[in-house]
Amino acid sequence: MSTDTRTPAVLFDIDGTLVDSNYLHVAAWLRAFDAEGIPVESWRVHRCIGMDGSTLMQTFAGDAAEDVLDRLKDAHSRFYKETSGLLAPLPGARELLRGVADKGLQVVLATSAPEDELAMLREVLDCDDVVAAVTSSEDVDTAKPKPDIVEIALDRAGVSAEDAVFVGDAIWDCEAANRAGVPSIGLLSGGVSRSELREAGASDVFENARDLLTKLDSTQIGDLAARVSAPR
Repeated sequence: MSTDTRTPAVLFDIDGTLVDSNYLHVAAWLRAFDAEGIPVESWRVHRCIGMDGSTLMQTFAGDAAEDVLDRLKDAHSRFYKETSGLLAPLPGARELLRGVADKGLQVVLATSAPEDELAMLREVLDCDDVVAAVTSSEDVDTAKPKPDIVEIALDRAGVSAEDAVFVGDAIWDCEAANRAGVPSIGLLSGGVSRSELREAGASDVFENARDLLTKLDSTQIGDLAARVSAPR
């Protein structure tokens, strides 16, 4: 019998889930591709937000040389930082993180954002006091929809897949969680439809963090909290 008594965890994507950043990423990628003379449509870029950055670049740049990919990556980062003043927490994001922590669950930021972008996102969220663990792009070679970042988040929290729930806004979030054996909850705040999130594996879908917070007790997060509060 396992003697592991680690507290169950809720794993959160950040971009589009907790911080309103997805469309800033779209604009930054559009400018980066334009600077390289690579025509792309903004809606197609949006469909790729949340997936591994290298995969996104290869989707539109094809077999471009490594130096082109390096310039695209650097340009995206530069253009994104130029708009960082527009970053803002999505409705209810801070309250959701604090609400989850108040229920005795671990709050884990399971993101593959680069360290410099992650620093900006955490500053915008201003909730580090309730965050138990964090991941970043430095932790994996390839991000979502591969499950690596989810598995690392589980390891950082010290819990198994059965003792966690993932909250994200993209199909890549739900697919990665599903591959790691972690149930997921989808949010519409990233601009992906309810049906697509469901098809990608989300057990339930809510409008945004605030909507999820108001119904928290009826979700799998509520089930985890009930386990924490149940007499042993």
